[in-house]
Amino acid sequence: MNASLAQAHRVAIAGASGRMGRMLAQALLESADCQLAGALDVADSIHLGNDATGFLGQASGVVIQSDLHAGLANAQVLIDFTRPEGTMAHLKACRELGVKIVIGTTGFSDAQKAEIQTASQDIAIVMAPNMSVGVNVTLKLLEMAAVALATDYDIEIIEAHHRHKVDAPSGTALKMGEVIAQALGRDLKQCAVFDRQGHTGARPENAIGFSTIRGGDIVGDHTVMFAGTGERIEITHKSSSRSTYAEGSLRAVRFVTQQPHGLFDMFDVLGLRNAQP
Repeated sequence: MNASLAQAHRVAIAGASGRMGRMLAQALLESADCQLAGALDVADSIHLGNDATGFLGQASGVVIQSDLHAGLANAQVLIDFTRPEGTMAHLKACRELGVKIVIGTTGFSDAQKAEIQTASQDIAIVMAPNMSVGVNVTLKLLEMAAVALATDYDIEIIEAHHRHKVDAPSGTALKMGEVIAQALGRDLKQCAVFDRQGHTGARPENAIGFSTIRGGDIVGDHTVMFAGTGERIEITHKSSSRSTYAEGSLRAVRFVTQQPHGLFDMFDVLGLRNAQP
């Protein structure tokens, strides 16, 4: 049962009629301490004017709308899993209104990332390419494994997602690469290999390879392979439901409401930043 609007963390959802938006709406409806306070979608959405949880057969009293300021008027935090151009517009409105934001969108350019960093001087932001608690624990395991397997092991990252995903590699796969590269003292931009075709020559010693699969309704599978001589270590995370992203997002909401400003990620939310084995 929801807490009252005055006591709960008041949350708006961007892309409220999409797959992730609906999962977030359901999670908020079922939450004891988070309340749906706004629902946003694009101006040409056929769902504008509908109740945000009407698809569940239960009314929330929150109508899906395209007016950013109206949709954010009662919210403390916006959760955004849309696309980079949409998220940047939402970020601008949040900054103007003092609304904090949890960003699960991927595919940002370096310039957009810099703009998000600048906005964090005024509002608190949690940004992570994957909000799943399990994925972020996996990232910590990868950091530890990379240090232990720093020499004589080749590193490959394989990810698979549904046919509708528009960016590749996934933000999660890139984050895995970043975590590993940082642990090894490498620059991912210099050592990442995204494409192999034809006569490629021998594998560069310090390369971190990426392979992408798109098909069907795969929610999200990620495997990192540390391939040595005589053995292979694989660390895998598989998502079977977007509900894990929704629950992780609510944990991010609870964290970000306590921060005056700054840019954070799920390591901060989960207390993994300085965790030791």
